[in-house]
Amino acid sequence: MHAVEPPCSAGEGADAAHAGVPSLFARVLAADFASLPPSLRRLHDGRAIRVHHGEGEVRRGRGAGSRLCAALTRLPPEGTHAVTVEIAADERGETWTRTFGTHRMRSRLWIDRAVLRERLGLVTFAFRLDADAVGLSWHVIGARMLGIALPLRWFADVCAREFAIDGRYAFEIHAALPLVGLLVSYTGWLDVDA
Repeated sequence: MHAVEPPCSAGEGADAAHAGVPSLFARVLAADFASLPPSLRRLHDGRAIRVHHGEGEVRRGRGAGSRLCAALTRLPPEGTHAVTVEIAADERGETWTRTFGTHRMRSRLWIDRAVLRERLGLVTFAFRLDADAVGLSWHVIGARMLGIALPLRWFADVCAREFAIDGRYAFEIHAALPLVGLLVSYTGWLDVDA
């Protein structure tokens, strides 16, 4: 694989029912969806059920605050893990179940007022997505916990990036909070051609 600049700073019947409906990410990104690398377009193609397998490396923060925040959002444990991502799409959005080893982390994604939202544990995030020929960047533009708005400055060191390395889908997520430090940082790849 060639070196890449760090991308992140710091059932058939159901499929037939979805035929002709743009995927969640195609709706959010509009014309920019076509600029994504092929592996990213395949992952986000909107089929009703899709399952992808790969591998990931997870680092976690050590402090008590970090452990508490990680527990509230069900973040994966530290280590190298086999990764499975199941994406279940319906007319309202997508449910992502990410399994790292035996640890499951589930989130729900949907569009609200042209913004991608994701509920992860007790926290709901709002994201701005930037797409280009290299990949897809997720930027936090809002967060709420139990309906209460959280200060946006808390999420200045949270980033997520999807990209392709030699045609393979890859991901990188980094999340740290002020006074808490690193929550989680994980990188890896998924086979989206199977």
